[in-house]
Amino acid sequence: MFPKSLFALVPLVPTVLGAVASPFAPAALTPLSSSTNYTGQSNGTLAKANVVPGKVFDRFIQIWLENTNYEDAASTKTFQSLKEQGIQLSQYHAVTHPSEPNYAAAAGGDFWALADDNYYNIPANVSTVVDLLESKNISWASYQENLPTDGFEGFNFSSTNYLNASAPAYTYYVRKHNPTILYDSVASVPSRLARHRNFNNLAADINASVIPQWVFITPNMVNDGHDTSVDFIASWLDYFLPTLLNNTAFNDNRTLILLTFDENENYAVQNRIFTLLLGGAVPSHLKNTTDDTFYTHFSTLSTVQSNWGLPSLGRQDANATVSNVFSLVANVTGYTNNNLTGSSNASIDAFPLTNLTGVYAGPLNAQKYVPFLAPELSAKGAGNGSVFVAASGVNLNLNLTSAPRPVNLTALNQTVPAAGPRANGTDSGSSGSSSNSSGGSSGGKSSERFLEFGVDGLVEWFVGVGVVAQHIVQIN
Repeated sequence: MFPKSLFALVPLVPTVLGAVASPFAPAALTPLSSSTNYTGQSNGTLAKANVVPGKVFDRFIQIWLENTNYEDAASTKTFQSLKEQGIQLSQYHAVTHPSEPNYAAAAGGDFWALADDNYYNIPANVSTVVDLLESKNISWASYQENLPTDGFEGFNFSSTNYLNASAPAYTYYVRKHNPTILYDSVASVPSRLARHRNFNNLAADINASVIPQWVFITPNMVNDGHDTSVDFIASWLDYFLPTLLNNTAFNDNRTLILLTFDENENYAVQNRIFTLLLGGAVPSHLKNTTDDTFYTHFSTLSTVQSNWGLPSLGRQDANATVSNVFSLVANVTGYTNNNLTGSSNASIDAFPLTNLTGVYAGPLNAQKYVPFLAPELSAKGAGNGSVFVAASGVNLNLNLTSAPRPVNLTALNQTVPAAGPRANGTDSGSSGSSSNSSGGSSGGKSSERFLEFGVDGLVEWFVGVGVVAQHIVQIN
């Protein structure tokens, strides 16, 4: 048999700085208090928005952690205790490596063949979950723990090392963990940009009972485990979650909370990550249960679409193979998931590969560059059945059928047009720098190309979302 993975890649080991050797200490006295350890103090709260009712939940909160193998989290007491309070999604998978493409996928329904963590400005004609939410007046925000100012667009930001006063400033915030700001359709709109806030603002918004209906929360680089360990994550969760789970301004009986990781640490195996559904929207009879359905980060989009009857992005969020709706929601909305579950080794072997990186053709892969393509207009998502298309700037004729063949820009000493900060962005701060030069954007949007060794030989998937063309190359 052929191996499941094309490549067994060794993950990069994070640079060890002064904070890593220090034990956990909270940046704020409580999760509901302001802290001078965050550069930006709260400049006020969000406006209170009308609640748009969903079929299962009225608020969806995602809390993302970093780079931890499934078994390491599952064997940790804190995660075992939290499992008793919710539903474990035992076959939830990230979609690729490294970090940034997973965050991009959760916001835009695709990772655009991205295989690094550099600075990209995904063009403004590429739609995101923000467009879907705002199409129905559903409020949203992204809370990034050490973001220095609302809407900061810098590549990263270093501030006083609150864990080790004798150490130099520490890079607690990185742009690659802030999914919606990766997209110019969000970052180029001032009102949207301002909805990227830090944890002082999170505390203020909870205390004012104005937490939006769609929320993305990223702890800083030590609390999310990127630069530390699963035990450090556990200590942060023990500090952070109990207070908020018991606060009805954050977690009421119509709140669903997804606690997950961006990816696992081992590139050589499937990208399975420990994931829980928590919050008041989880009924008591489902607490301490396990859902073995195959889910990915794209499922966060399809679940939101199914809950609120939203259009899809016409990307992988509408690809039924990789975007199962959480059963908690699908059982109410009537959406039919595929039959991929982890109930046996044979069924797990049927899962799409989720650990591959650098092998896809797309607009953010300089070695296999293809322009951003239009969304698949015939896609049938989990919501209202339509596909959201930006009001202008989308070349609908540039699609999967008409796409040019991939070009190796690296061999031509060029980079992808979307590399680097956007022309009018505010890339400033004590460490706001880019590893790429800026460039223009391409029209349209993207598809994915999947290569997989299967039982019939080399299977080449061209996923146009909703329509999947497969051809088999027999290998003797």
